[in-house]
Amino acid sequence: QVQLVESGGGLVQAGASLRLSCAASGRTFSSYAMGWFRQAPGKEREKVADISSITYYADSVKGRFTISRDNANNTVYLQMNSLKVEDTAVYYCAARKIYRVNYEYWGQGTQVTVSS
Repeated sequence: QVQLVESGGGLVQAGASLRLSCAASGRTFSSYAMGWFRQAPGKEREKVADISSITYYADSVKGRFTISRDNANNTVYLQMNSLKVEDTAVYYCAARKIYRVNYEYWGQGTQVTVSS
């Protein structure tokens, strides 16, 4: 069982930066690939980034967002720069076994609001 707790969301102006954190419980954090997703009101959930032995970014955030992880502290981060109004969403972190496609564990989400 893995428990995920996100933090770092907030209200910022367009062009600003935020760093989201996701703290994971458990002793096998390094065996999980970690992802960040987001869901805006009225829209489907979107996969933003993923990190395993490689990283993945959605086209909409490529060049602006950076995913990283600290296995010693069981934490994954999402550094978000040059934020846009359309980045406004609830951001979730999720965990999947490295050899699996589907994410098994999800956090409760953190709100990111970008104003113009």
